[in-house]
This record gives sequence, C-alpha cells and structure tokens, in this order.
Amino acid sequence: MSTQEMVMTTQEIANRLVELCAKGDFETAQKELFADDCVSIEPYATPAFEKETKGLDAIIEKGKKWHEMVEEYHEMKVSEPLVGNSSFAVTMFLSVTMKGQGKMDMTELCVYNVKDGKVVSEQFFM
Repeated sequence: MSTQEMVMTTQEIANRLVELCAKGDFETAQKELFADDCVSIEPYATPAFEKETKGLDAIIEKGKKWHEMVEEYHEMKVSEPLVGNSSFAVTMFLSVTMKGQGKMDMTELCVYNVKDGKVVSEQFFM
C-alpha cells in the first residue's frame, strides 16, 4: 500500500460536494475539496461581489460575506451531479430572506473543474 495520499476522483469530489452543500456546509466543502489557488466566477459583478474571486481564503471570505447578508435560510436543494472526466455540474436551489430585501428564491447552475483531485474553479450561472 502506497504512503502517497489518495487522490479523489471527479465523481468522489462531486458526491462529497453535493453531500456537504445539501446540508449548507459550504465552508467545509471548500476547505476539503478546493485547491488553494482555485477561482470562483459569478454570473456578473455586483456591489457586494466581484465577478471573479481568486484563492481559497478569498472564496471562504466571500461565503462569510454572503452568509452575513442572509437573514434566514428557508430551503436548500442540490441536484445529483452530472460528471465528466474533469468537471461536474449541479443545480442549487436556495430560498432565503435577505437582510433588507425580503424573501427570494434562486436556482443556479454550478459548474466545477477538477485537477489533481481538487476543485480548481467554480462558475455559477443564473
């Protein structure tokens, strides 16, 4: 048995990400599955978020900023992943009440690229 760390397959990463995100545990998913130099790409820049966020630490901070903007989480659903050789996609449905903005429902298509057993990029489409 090799002492080298086992590298997760794209399917294993996809399954674990779905498992954690379905529980709302995004930060654990990021710390466990994302590369240190990963990139997160939003559909467009907003006053709250840049279009592109580079680096795991910055992505974790972005998640904390999002969480601070949410007053209440109502529902979260994550689809089964569609998995290719080095990428996968899921849809995420989120029903939240945003501070000062009221309740909103959104569904995003989330596409993840994997290299050397880690997520190297995530991109969101509305």
